Amino acid sequence: METRSGKTSRLGVPAGIKAVFLVGFMGAGKTSVGKVLAEMLGWEFEDLDRRIEGRQNQSVGQIFAAAGEAGFRAAETEALKSALLELPAEGKVMALGGGAFNSPENAAMLDEVGLITILLQAPIEELYRRCEEQTLERPLRRSFEEFCKLHEQRIPAYRRATFAVETLGKPVQEVANEIIRLLGRS
Repeated sequence: METRSGKTSRLGVPAGIKAVFLVGFMGAGKTSVGKVLAEMLGWEFEDLDRRIEGRQNQSVGQIFAAAGEAGFRAAETEALKSALLELPAEGKVMALGGGAFNSPENAAMLDEVGLITILLQAPIEELYRRCEEQTLERPLRRSFEEFCKLHEQRIPAYRRATFAVETLGKPVQEVANEIIRLLGRS
C-alpha cells in the first residue's frame, strides 16, 4: 500500500506514503466505498470533487457553468497535484471524480508517484440507475445514450488502474473488504 517506486517522486511526494485512489465512472460508489475503506484502514478519506469545491468556493456544477469542462479539468488537475503533495504518512483513501483518471496528466502524476489505483465498476445500466437515484449534481449526466458514450470513451483510461473491483449487488462493506484483500497482495 506504499508508493511502489521506493524513492521521492519528481512531484516531491516521498517514498513510503500509503494511499489508495478510487477511480471509476459516476455512480460506481467511489465516495461511499472510500469512506468505509478509510475507516477500516484507520486512514483519512477525501473526495477530490469536495477539495475542488473548497479551493474554488463553488460547487462542481457552478464551476462547469462558469468555466466549462476545460476549466473544471484544470482545477481538478491542480487539486490532485496539491492532494498528492499533502498526503499524510499515516495513509489516505481518495475518491477521484469520474473523469479525473481520464486526464493523461492526472494519470501520469499518479503513475509517477506509484500509488495504487482501484477501479470500481458496474454495468452501465446500474451506474445510470444509481445516478438517477442520487441528489448529487452531475453536470455530465445527461441522456442514457450520452451517458453510455461518455462511459465508452473513458474505459481505456480506467483499464490502467492497478486493480478492478465489481460493485454490482455488493454492499459497500463487502467491496471495501475485497479491496483490503487486494491491497494485501500488492
